[in-house]
This record gives sequence, structure tokens and C-alpha cells, in this order.
Amino acid sequence: MKSAKSASRYAKALLELAVDQQKVEAIESNMQRILTAAKETNEFQVFLNSPIINIDKKIDVLNKLFGEFEPLTLSFIALITKNGRERFITEIAHSYISQVKEYKGIVPITITSARALDAATKANIIAKISATVKGTLEITEIVDETIVGGFVVRMGDKQFDASVATQLLRMKQELSK
Repeated sequence: MKSAKSASRYAKALLELAVDQQKVEAIESNMQRILTAAKETNEFQVFLNSPIINIDKKIDVLNKLFGEFEPLTLSFIALITKNGRERFITEIAHSYISQVKEYKGIVPITITSARALDAATKANIIAKISATVKGTLEITEIVDETIVGGFVVRMGDKQFDASVATQLLRMKQELSK
């Protein structure tokens, strides 16, 4: 919990600097590249977490890995590394990207269904969500056969669950009372 708050604060500070210097998209691209590096190899996070590698060496390696980044991003990475917070770089990157979406008015939603939705059903769901949300929707569709039927919509910390699996679970709980 504490690391998420720290990551959010660092990301917010970076976003404020990026807005001031009009480099929001460039730094967003840099943060996406950091997430890609973390996803491609587990050694990246092991390197960041290592107490054996000294700070100057970590900064040097990060500069070599991400040398083409915006100077602001490189300075930011050096600063958090000097402050001993390099282990949060991936969390900061996630938080920065989320905050940029919020800044741009983009609302990410995830629609999970048992099978791919037809165009009419998808349009109906999106229309109902759009009516209650300000901003542009960024839709991610996931197919998960374990929900049996129906769909689940997630938007931030809110969830609307119209899945058959949940309805069956509720019925089971009601019958067992």
C-alpha cells in the first residue's frame, strides 16, 4: 500500500513537470518502454531491487538501457534511484500512464465476456456506459469462459457483474440459507 502511494506521488510530480515542459506523450512513451522492459525480463526488477549494486552503477546501467529517453525522464530516473526508490520504477510507470489517461480524459474500461461479443451487444453496453461517464472510453475486451455467460464491466474501482457464474453463485447462496 505504501509503495503504491509513493509511486502515485512520484508519477504525479513527473506528470506536472511533463505538462510544464509539454513532453507528456514523450514521457508516456518512455514509461511504456520501462514496462515493456520489466515484462520482457524478470532480471530487470531483480536488478532494481538489488541492494548489492551501488546507486551510481544502477544509474549508469539505466542510462545505457534507456539512453534515448527524454532528458527529463533520465533525470527523474536518476533522482528516484539516488533516493533509493528505484524498486518502484515499474509502479511509477504504471501510475504515470494511468494519470496521463485521466489528464487526457480517457476512461479505461474492461469488458469480460464468456465469448466475443457481437457488434450490437458491444455497442449497447458502450452506449449505456458512455451515458454515465465523461471522457473518451478506452475499451479492452477479454474472453473468459469461466463466467459461463453474460459479461462483467470494470471501470476503475467499479464493477458491474452481469455474468451467469455470479448469478448462479447468488442463487446457490440464497438456496443454502
